[in-house]
Amino acid sequence: MHKPSPAILIAASFAFIIVQLDVTIVNVALPEIGRELGASVSALQWVVDAYTLGFAVFLLSAGVLGDRYGARRVFLSGFALFTFASLACAMAPGALALNLARAVQGVGAALLVPSSLAILNATYADERAQLAKAIAWWTAAGGVSIAAGPVLGGALMSMAGWRSIFWVNIPICLLGFWLTLRVVPVLRGKDPGRSFDIAGQVLAIIALTAFIGAVIESNALGVSSHLVQGALLVALAAAALFIRSQRRSAMPMLPLGLFRDLGFSGAVLFGVLVNFAYYGVIFVLSFYLQKVRGFSVMHTGLVFLPLTGTFIISNIASGRMQARLGSRTPMIVGGLLGAAGYALLGFFGVASDATFLQMLPGLALIPGGMGLAVPAMTTSILSSVERCQAGTASAVLNTARQVGGAMGVAIFGAMHDIRIALAISTTLLLLGAVLAWRCIKPPLSTKGASLCRT
Repeated sequence: MHKPSPAILIAASFAFIIVQLDVTIVNVALPEIGRELGASVSALQWVVDAYTLGFAVFLLSAGVLGDRYGARRVFLSGFALFTFASLACAMAPGALALNLARAVQGVGAALLVPSSLAILNATYADERAQLAKAIAWWTAAGGVSIAAGPVLGGALMSMAGWRSIFWVNIPICLLGFWLTLRVVPVLRGKDPGRSFDIAGQVLAIIALTAFIGAVIESNALGVSSHLVQGALLVALAAAALFIRSQRRSAMPMLPLGLFRDLGFSGAVLFGVLVNFAYYGVIFVLSFYLQKVRGFSVMHTGLVFLPLTGTFIISNIASGRMQARLGSRTPMIVGGLLGAAGYALLGFFGVASDATFLQMLPGLALIPGGMGLAVPAMTTSILSSVERCQAGTASAVLNTARQVGGAMGVAIFGAMHDIRIALAISTTLLLLGAVLAWRCIKPPLSTKGASLCRT
């Protein structure tokens, strides 16, 4: 048996790095994008949410494509599409073109993530301990890149302007594409006869886009606007039809039966709350630092630097805590730490004369809590389903998290007081800790699980 090449792990990690990086790297650039392109706040919210929505709505279908056509082929297609979309973003003449290109980037991201995991799973199929280590490195690479996004964005912006944050994607994607061709073997589809749920995919796109669009545009048009109310009605109708189609489909893109397990449902909702708070706060904090406090782009990026270090430390600590205490404890502790971080940032970090040292405790605790909770949440999801459903369960979790992030940006972006956003985030993370306590089974025991069951 040949030892798997570390280059395969590097190729898979390149994909997750670029996908997670583009979730947050644009945040510090938004005020400058708005000035150059004459974009409104709602248009700038779409710069973030077009990407996360494209990512979220195609993530489940991307897994189906991998099963049908092979993970390597889909993985290469993801790199190619992400490269093309990044080029289009860098050359966008206006806000509409930029947002359309960002949506295509999100589709590319959706093709990359599940196929990269499938490649790792096939590569380390006979070495489960090595697979766990490989996924840990893959997860760490993504976690660090999402935290480093604002820092790198600030550095690039100060040197070469906002378009550079998209140009930087291209060499990374090309290197990942080349490395995949060189080291990743051809992988046949596990289920070449599997059908693509076209109706479910279309309805998911309509429901999520209409809902997020209504929230974003309500800031400019008002809740009483016929356009906003019409979009909400379309979203509700499409969501109802989507649920109906998934119940009737023999091979649904979203198996609703998974949600009968309260541990699974609780962990998914926990992921939504975490991403809602984090993505939403990063969006409004970037505007606050530059527009209200008058920070430069580089200074703004450096403010986010503590997020990177504490993500690394807490990710490592999460694995050790899980080994001793199971998934429940790090989720509870992570939720409480995150809540404390948002609360401290709201009380001390966003005052008109707050120093960096006053911001530091909150900025350190927020990713510290996420780094503890997210790996444990993922483990909890995987342990709540049969092994054959692990891929689908992971896709459901990641889809829900991206939807949560898009909602956070849309709702917090419509607010005019960052303290309200931070207060809501504090409440959401406390709710997440309660969810973990009530819904996640403690190790080697079912005590407490009945509290969630009906």
